[in-house]
Amino acid sequence: MTVETNDDVRRRVADWWATSVSRVEPGVIELRGRPIQELLGSASLTDAIWLMLHGTLPTPRQAELLDAALVGSVDHGPHAPSIAVARMSATCGIGLNNAIANGVNVMGDVHGGAGQQCVELYTEIRDLTAAGSGLDEATRVVVERWRARSKYLPGFGHRFHPRDPRRDPLVGLVERAVADGVVAGDFLAAGLAVEAAIAPVPMNIDGATAIIYGELGFPAPLARGLFVIARSVGILAHAWEETQGGRRIKGPIPPDIRPTYRP
Repeated sequence: MTVETNDDVRRRVADWWATSVSRVEPGVIELRGRPIQELLGSASLTDAIWLMLHGTLPTPRQAELLDAALVGSVDHGPHAPSIAVARMSATCGIGLNNAIANGVNVMGDVHGGAGQQCVELYTEIRDLTAAGSGLDEATRVVVERWRARSKYLPGFGHRFHPRDPRRDPLVGLVERAVADGVVAGDFLAAGLAVEAAIAPVPMNIDGATAIIYGELGFPAPLARGLFVIARSVGILAHAWEETQGGRRIKGPIPPDIRPTYRP
């Protein structure tokens, strides 16, 4: 039987949450090895997000793409379930942190998960193309595979917008980044190929941001996490606005309208 020394125990406890993300000690805060005092005033929140997830600071053009994707996902009005839930929660006497958490918890595979799924879709097309398939053939195979599982193709079509107004500016930024050698363009090619294959159904915000996240090297699950970060800003703004209105226990529909009863 091996007897642990005090140093062994201390090392084992210290290694329990071993991390390369940050170092925090008395008088020291480092993010990915960079002292916080060097980042304050010089790095933006977008820079910090990139640093925490990638481990390095982005170039200005990389930051521009990430920032645009985040801004595009900030809000979509009270008819978005995540916003509506947060607003209702804010009238129930809970704090903003709880209202934000309730809004975030509504986001799953259907509402909030399309960006991750779309990165996965594009990745399959990219991988088939890299293996030797033509882009059109790879797109056809992957789209058929996805449509065999669901009639909904993540990243395309919108229940509200005939054409998502965020699509063209975001795709345009990526096109310029590809032309300037900032990103490779594989995910852009995949996204545009899918859009052409299923025309006239247009790309939506999730399809456009999935191009950006893929081009910037973020694994698919992080596309969902980044969407949650961005949408939390809108959730906060809506929840705060609702608390200023003075209404208590605000339900999903006006109280004088009764839900249809179906015996």
